[in-house]
Amino acid sequence: RGVAISQMSGLPASVYLGEVFDSNMSAIVPRDPQDLAAVVAFCSTDEYVGLVRRIDRALKPTNRSLVRVPFELSRWREGADPGPVNADPTSSDPTQWAFDRGVSDADAPLQIAVARLLGYEWPGSAGASLGPHIDDDGIVCLPAIRGEEPAADRLLLLLEAAYGGRWSTTSRDELLGGVGAEGKGLDWWLQNKFFEQHCQLFQHRPFIWHIWDGIKQDGFGALVNYHKLDYKLLETLTYTYLGDWIRRQQDDADREVDGASARLDAARGLQQSLGRILEGEQPHDIFVRWKPFHEQPIGWDPDVNDGVRVNIRPFMSVPDVGRKGAGVLRFKPNIHWKKDRGTDPDDVPWYELGPSYGESKGARINDHHLSLAEKRAARERGGGQ
Repeated sequence: RGVAISQMSGLPASVYLGEVFDSNMSAIVPRDPQDLAAVVAFCSTDEYVGLVRRIDRALKPTNRSLVRVPFELSRWREGADPGPVNADPTSSDPTQWAFDRGVSDADAPLQIAVARLLGYEWPGSAGASLGPHIDDDGIVCLPAIRGEEPAADRLLLLLEAAYGGRWSTTSRDELLGGVGAEGKGLDWWLQNKFFEQHCQLFQHRPFIWHIWDGIKQDGFGALVNYHKLDYKLLETLTYTYLGDWIRRQQDDADREVDGASARLDAARGLQQSLGRILEGEQPHDIFVRWKPFHEQPIGWDPDVNDGVRVNIRPFMSVPDVGRKGAGVLRFKPNIHWKKDRGTDPDDVPWYELGPSYGESKGARINDHHLSLAEKRAARERGGGQ
């Protein structure tokens, strides 16, 4: 452990926990761990910043400049608080790895509640036991389907369990007010605002996906835990959950129920799009730039370690049902597949790809598509090419 110094004009400091870091910060690690509290106390003061600036006025001071300043160890040992440097890190912010709170005592409680409902769990999360309210397969439909209650009703029960005796209608109204849904209800928020706010909170790398058919008021929509979304689960969503909804709309259309025909057409369109994603024919394929040809996924076979940016593309490549470029997602995350910065060495799988896109060899092209035939042929060849 040590002190992390952000190399900005103000040189803000924090406790360094031994994690990997980039070139925008420096880590000052004392030779004797017993001196860490004193070093943290010193580096967190305006005095330290002023001393560094006397010898290095650049916007980004060098690593060496950060430790060339005079330091009176005995002075800073007195009264130094060892608590911050010895305690395990904690956070109420769900975007941080040190998040360790329950639904009711953390930032963005509604976002946390939805994630918990879908079976996502932070490593250090605490709070009331929510087991009976957590979905078992990672799919929660907004309307009532297959004997399951609507998503809003299930979310309400989870919130009541999380807050315990502190829950009330006032609590609910305060939560809704905090997410711009005053007087609207949990069902309205889930349908219209949840996914957009989820994308914004998690830096447009969402892990709960809102898949829908484009009908805002009474159409089909489902929240899906991306970390569980393998081929089998997407198949279940497409042909079991959505299939049940289609049968219901067909029955209503046969009885000439108002709006049923429009809902039926929208649901069938969604089923066709999800079927294309399952098949994975270009342009609805997953392309992983850093993997060789014979390791490219065939059909919907995502590797979570490749990241949301790679795996979400098929859902945004199918015909739009709502927002332009969002495909079958309720909101369009700010994700693109332009080329990445830098140049690959000539031994990487896609070194020759650049000229096909008007770029030089070695350009890190991401918006590329492969046919199923190409992938299967590569699998047959194995690692030879």
